[in-house]
Amino acid sequence: MNLNNLIAKGKYNSVYRDGNLAIKLFNEDYPKELVLNEALITAKVERTGLHVPVIHEVTSIDGKWALVMDYVQGKTIGEMITKKPEKVDEYMNMFVDIQMDIHAKDGSSLDSLQDKIYKRINDSDEIYKEVKYELLTRLDSAPKHKKLCHGDFSTTNVVIPDNGDEPYIIDWNHATYGNASADAARSFLWITMYKPEAAEEYLDIFCSKTGTDKIYVKRWLPVVAASRLYYNIPEEKELINRFIAEVSDEI
Repeated sequence: MNLNNLIAKGKYNSVYRDGNLAIKLFNEDYPKELVLNEALITAKVERTGLHVPVIHEVTSIDGKWALVMDYVQGKTIGEMITKKPEKVDEYMNMFVDIQMDIHAKDGSSLDSLQDKIYKRINDSDEIYKEVKYELLTRLDSAPKHKKLCHGDFSTTNVVIPDNGDEPYIIDWNHATYGNASADAARSFLWITMYKPEAAEEYLDIFCSKTGTDKIYVKRWLPVVAASRLYYNIPEEKELINRFIAEVSDEI
């Protein structure tokens, strides 16, 4: 495999292009079970009929685990917004339409989003006991759905192919089943962090198209934000704590 063409680099992996294939090479200390789980989740999502890059191989390269999948030549919606900010409304409508397609699928073959969030909040040492109780109570009282949730649906995870093919949705390692508004709250949190100029527009469009009250989605924000403490990402802490503080103010 050719690892000379690096096309993306993240905290846990590097992505290389080799012809029509993309090779996602994980760091040497990245757990094997997480690599295999990402491959399994992606395969399950592929069965729903959504347009996702097909994984062709799970392998090891020089002691590092790797996923070999389709390479998609194109631009992410995030790149398109950056290049043409005057078209943010058009791109955000496209983004929400794709997210609604995801939520229309049955995700019950995956793990539960609410169980995942519960464990991360309950195990956290950074949340005061009273706040933790309120967050978990709010989580437990939310409607239990079986909708497919991407878990990290951001403008960087939708690729619009250059050949005019339908959009590809990538990076499914956080996918679960659960409440669509929780998934939307996660998207809103990401956009607020990294494309703040588009955050409220995203939420307005999502709520308008789905008939969801904005207050309902925003009630998920402290819960979803608190679960992000698990990743211990310094640049996220200030915003996360601001959303969690909303619960503290209600106690």
